[in-house]
Amino acid sequence: MDIATFGEFWELVTQVWREGVFGINISDTLIALSIFLLFLLLRNVLSRFLLRALERAASRTRSNLDDRIINALYDPIRFIPVVMGVFFALSVLEVDEGKREVFYNLNRTLIAFTLFWAFYRITTPVGSLLLKAEGVLTRPMVDWIVKAAKIAFVVLGVATILELWGIAVGPIIAGLGLFGVALALGAQDLFKNLIAGLFVIGERRFQPGDWIHVDGVVEGTVQQIGFRTTTVRRFDRAPVYVPNARLADSAVTNFSRMSHRRIRWMLGVEYRTTLEQLKQIRDGIERYILENEEFAKPDDVPTFVRIDSFNDSSIDILVYCFTTTTVWGDWLEIKERLAYAIKEIVESAGTGFAFPSRSLYLESLPDAPEVFPLSPPPTGTAQSGQNP
Repeated sequence: MDIATFGEFWELVTQVWREGVFGINISDTLIALSIFLLFLLLRNVLSRFLLRALERAASRTRSNLDDRIINALYDPIRFIPVVMGVFFALSVLEVDEGKREVFYNLNRTLIAFTLFWAFYRITTPVGSLLLKAEGVLTRPMVDWIVKAAKIAFVVLGVATILELWGIAVGPIIAGLGLFGVALALGAQDLFKNLIAGLFVIGERRFQPGDWIHVDGVVEGTVQQIGFRTTTVRRFDRAPVYVPNARLADSAVTNFSRMSHRRIRWMLGVEYRTTLEQLKQIRDGIERYILENEEFAKPDDVPTFVRIDSFNDSSIDILVYCFTTTTVWGDWLEIKERLAYAIKEIVESAGTGFAFPSRSLYLESLPDAPEVFPLSPPPTGTAQSGQNP
């Protein structure tokens, strides 16, 4: 029976040390891990040094765009030491050609991921430059362009990484094309809403913040115009998600684009009001409207104060005018002050407002019936000697 010697044991230990994990020397593996951990420890120092240098450079400019770009690149810049740590750690490992190719692709993948991540993050601040093209692009258009650019960067990043690993993207796209045709047949409403959203934005029917009314659908303030739906917040603060196709196919009233707000009242005064009193009331209301800067002038909008009709219980006066403001709260205050003024004008004229009433006129009363006697006749009246 052969007994193993210490030399054989040491030779086995040496062999394991040389071959290590996946054929990589353990000493080289420990050195690589030490290098990677060192870069992780220096990550905050390196990233802060680079970020502070960029922030100082951006502070010297007048525009705040570069500051926003630096803020967007904060996380990708902090990821750079990780990429460097992986690169230098793998470079000390002595491996065969096959593993070397894997390490090379891994480094390229990390670099491509960092680049497209940075492109994705700076899309939003760079897209804000498009808002300066006022009159050509609206905020919803810019939002759509930014979203489309982000999706494009994600797709390009994935395709680039797949190509780095030798995976052909062309056949995948061809397969997705066939799948897309089948998907499109079952997702017609999705594409219909997507195209409708493009028309809504292109026609500039409304923008976020506008007060709109869609008959039979919703009334409220537009919050966001999405790819498939538009979010409208009703006045009770409940959000309503309306498919874009409903908005594209329906008549939309945009109250936020009003030039003025209308007041239309029908005032009823009593029938006892005289002709002079009617003229005094009409002229007083008209004078108040024309002399008040809160109301639009007749040259810009129709303005009427007229005796309109003889109603069942009142003589009706039409008040038709527009305020210069379109803000709902201010409009309510102006309308309130107009109501005070009208009441004062009517009362100063010596008459009052009418209320529904009905008068009944009786020219004569019909013959009244005889009163039935409740007391018995006097004694002896019935004893007349005649038979009953």
